[in-house]
Amino acid sequence: MKVRVAIAALLALSAGVGLSTPAMAIGCLSGGVAGAVAGHMAHHGVLGAIGGCIAGHEYNKHQEREAARNHGAYVDQRGQHSGVDDQE
Repeated sequence: MKVRVAIAALLALSAGVGLSTPAMAIGCLSGGVAGAVAGHMAHHGVLGAIGGCIAGHEYNKHQEREAARNHGAYVDQRGQHSGVDDQE
């Protein structure tokens, strides 16, 4: 009975994945799989998948913000050292 409930919950979650954008789901999918495996070891696979999805999504957002911040710093650095002399 528990297996059927877990399968139904995973099917419901996977149906919602197709509705979101891939960039937003990538962290959820990878975190959800890792959480499901870890939760399965503790006999709480569904809870682990949900927790892993949330944690994976937040980690992915953190990585994207960090990459954007690094890219902005790189663009600023390249603009300051473009090789153009300000002296006339």
